[in-house]
Amino acid sequence: MLQDFPIELIIAIAVAAGIALFAIILAMGYIKAPPDTAYIISGLRRKIIIGKASIRIPFFERVDKLKLQLIAVDVKTSSAVPTADYININVDANVNVKVSSDPALIKLGAENFLNKDTTYVAKVAREVLEGNMREIVGQMTLEAMVNDRKAFAEKVQENAAPDLNRMGLEIVSFNVQNFTDDQNLIENLGIDNTTKIQKKAAIARAESEKEIEIAKAQAKKEANDAKVLAETEIAQKNNELAIRQAELKREADTQLAIADAAYEIQKEEQRKTIEVSKANANIAASEKDVELKAKEAEVKEKALDAEIKKKAEADRYKAQQEADAKLYQLKKEAEADRFQREQEAEAQKAEAEAAKFARMQEAEGIAAVGKAEADAIRAKGLSEAEGINAKAEAMKKYGEAAVLEMYFKALPEVVKNAAAPLENVDRITMYGDGNSSRMVGDIISSTTRVTDGLSEATGVDIRGILSGFLGGRAVSAPEAETEAPAVEAPAEDISFEEVPEADESDNE
Repeated sequence: MLQDFPIELIIAIAVAAGIALFAIILAMGYIKAPPDTAYIISGLRRKIIIGKASIRIPFFERVDKLKLQLIAVDVKTSSAVPTADYININVDANVNVKVSSDPALIKLGAENFLNKDTTYVAKVAREVLEGNMREIVGQMTLEAMVNDRKAFAEKVQENAAPDLNRMGLEIVSFNVQNFTDDQNLIENLGIDNTTKIQKKAAIARAESEKEIEIAKAQAKKEANDAKVLAETEIAQKNNELAIRQAELKREADTQLAIADAAYEIQKEEQRKTIEVSKANANIAASEKDVELKAKEAEVKEKALDAEIKKKAEADRYKAQQEADAKLYQLKKEAEADRFQREQEAEAQKAEAEAAKFARMQEAEGIAAVGKAEADAIRAKGLSEAEGINAKAEAMKKYGEAAVLEMYFKALPEVVKNAAAPLENVDRITMYGDGNSSRMVGDIISSTTRVTDGLSEATGVDIRGILSGFLGGRAVSAPEAETEAPAVEAPAEDISFEEVPEADESDNE
């Protein structure tokens, strides 16, 4: 019957049938993989398709699916894990894993999780992650984990990644949710941080207060310096005024002006010294107050550290802090003792300087007084000389009677003044016989010399006038000595004792 059909028709039908069969095979084997799923073709060949289309040969090749989407895994430690510092804690982390798209790793993922649901993948990944997380917990301290969760998560990822890669999985993210412990140590660490912040604030406040006190002390010092400077200028002006007044008054009373000026200078210098000492004392007190504030802030800081670390490190840290506190106390006592010795040395030095200054002022005062007394004596002598010259001029104008009258009135005073030095003598011891008479003769001789001096100064021959007045009898020097009026010496205040002259053998 086939012979009734032309060969061309048979060939055309066969070709059409083949094309139809090929189209049916293509329709049956055409696959298209989404981006979150890997299609794995196995059989005659092995091929992995992700987000692309391909042809599977029906009956000879099969297609399996492998999910590539993220899988959230809640990783928690099933029991408390001891840290590197032997503190039992529980860790809660949220991890996202997936089957890796890397060609080398996806083959391992297909071998382990082909056609498995995400629950199974999450269970396997959780067990691996928990084991690695427990291992990292044992390598780190609690404080390090709490203070740097990122470092903890990175270490867990680094430790768990090789294990998961061998199963074809990779970690997309690892976030630590919480650290817990049964002894509330983590909470105490939070209190520790709070206390540290409070400590920093207290230190900052203490520093501010210290700066304020320093500024106050500096302002007080500057005010005191200005006060001392003003008072010094006032003292200088007063001194200049006193000196000017003394200069104006010096023509009338030179001695009084010099004495007043010296007194004012010494008084002002003493007052200036007292003011400077008070200023130095105030400055030292301010410096001590500032130092005390700083020490109090330092003690507060030490106390806060002791309280914080006592809770964190228990008895060991407490013992260490007590030892440090004792060492600090001994050191500060030594510093305080050294500071006290330095202050005492400074005080002794200041006292020595003050004593030196006082002695210099006293010496200058004594020198001024001596100079003033010398000026006064010189002025008095000049005044007396001028008076004598004036009297001499007057005597030249008077007659002999007036001269004699003045002479006899002045003679007792002259004799009295000649014997006046003996008033200040309690006892006179004279060696040799007749010395008491010789002493009286010396007084009379002094009186005669005064009379002769008056004759020379006035040009009036007092002896000649006396001779004429007495009837022409000449008055010789020895007779004048015997007839001179008696000296009114205070006999009750002077006692004479004549002692025989000692032999030369006794003196030898």
